[in-house]
Amino acid sequence: MPARTDRTADPDLRAALLLARRGQAYFSRKLNELANDELDAPSLVPGWTRRHVVAHVGLNARALTRLTEWAATGVETPMYASREERDAEIAYGATLPARALRSLSAHAAVHLDVEWRDLPPDAWQAPVRTALGRTVPASETVWMRTREVWVHAVDLANGASYRQFPPELVDALLADVARMWRARPGPAPVLEPTDRDGAAAGAGADGGAAAGAVHVRGRAADLARWATGRGGAHLLTTPDGTPVPDPPRWL
Repeated sequence: MPARTDRTADPDLRAALLLARRGQAYFSRKLNELANDELDAPSLVPGWTRRHVVAHVGLNARALTRLTEWAATGVETPMYASREERDAEIAYGATLPARALRSLSAHAAVHLDVEWRDLPPDAWQAPVRTALGRTVPASETVWMRTREVWVHAVDLANGASYRQFPPELVDALLADVARMWRARPGPAPVLEPTDRDGAAAGAGADGGAAAGAVHVRGRAADLARWATGRGGAHLLTTPDGTPVPDPPRWL
């Protein structure tokens, strides 16, 4: 009989799963606050309505479920057949009746959570491949989902805010952004949270900035908002008082 609780006993993984589940609850709450006709309004994602965001988050759960099943069975099941298929699925999902769209979001999230719950402890280290082509352990699906549900809750444009995020999530987002930026050519911005101890709380000041790198200061939550492309530059400053630029691409 499948386990009724997570099979893994790893404390770090259990904490990560809890943060992902809290994010799912947060996204679901902000979605449930919206009336059906409000789903047609624009989201914070350029070119997307709230419907597109809901469809994307639901389909993302299905895609990560495929990776989790890959880890469990050893049978390769990619997230998507192609980028074109992914985009077409989101476009179609956004046309679903509101009830069906809400059902997609809820049921896909439950399915993913069940697959996580029942995954054998050793399968969490099984290699799987992300939609970007990176080979990662299956445990990475938890972080992939965590950032998806929390950030897209804000994209629903229904009052969700980075300032409502748990501190450990904000710091993890800053670290994730900095890692992505450093993997690309050119100087990456240095993020300097004014409400954290230390230089950057894991946000990128790890041994000196590259020449020409801009330093951006502000509350950690506001930095995370800006760095992930959700605006908020007016809440931040630079040491020399020059305007805060647009951030580099995150994902």
